[in-house]
Amino acid sequence: MIAVVIPAHNEARRLGHCLRAVQVAAAHAQAQGHRVEILVVLDRCQDGTAAVAMRHGVATLTVDAGNVGLARQAGARHMLERGAHWLACTDADSKVPPHWLCWQMQCAADAVCGTVHIERWQPWQTAAIRALYRSRYEAREGHRHIHGANLGVCAQAYERVGGFQPLAAHEDVHLVQALQASGAQIVWTARNSVATSSRADARAREGFGDYLISLQATGAAHSVSTQGAL
Repeated sequence: MIAVVIPAHNEARRLGHCLRAVQVAAAHAQAQGHRVEILVVLDRCQDGTAAVAMRHGVATLTVDAGNVGLARQAGARHMLERGAHWLACTDADSKVPPHWLCWQMQCAADAVCGTVHIERWQPWQTAAIRALYRSRYEAREGHRHIHGANLGVCAQAYERVGGFQPLAAHEDVHLVQALQASGAQIVWTARNSVATSSRADARAREGFGDYLISLQATGAAHSVSTQGAL
């Protein structure tokens, strides 16, 4: 069974878009003979996130962690106990492509690290920030980006390295580093890129949202430096 694990903290506004995309990807994988189950891990949700998951007919697991590493860990453990042989991870503010799961299976690896892209650049309106982001991001085969929004790992490799650690940030990076240290076969691909949010009010600190904020600061500092040299 392929398990899709999605941590969510007050994501009622965005979760529906995520689940519709995941369900399309699940249907494609099921058409190829795979069984797919989707789990939303409700972490201290105080809005309508649970209701959104219910409307889409997906399973939920409630935790009181306030910690994305613990949420992913709990979700993975739950699905492994249900017999999952593959864990596919994404985020509640992201949208996977239709072939997302099929491509992970086709890679035939211990883990698959995919890329992300931004469809709507809000609130980042300046072309300079977008250009700076693209200049630093390698959307190609063999990249070395790690995103919890686009990550897959086989159950054996995951359990061998101890799974997600209870970290408030970079739990995905630590997992992949542990996989690398264990000698796991990892495919670094850009062929199943996931659309992710560019919002500034990111749920996890030191994550993708904070990275965009840091780019804005870098761009502003560069602008001031350039003006001062004139």
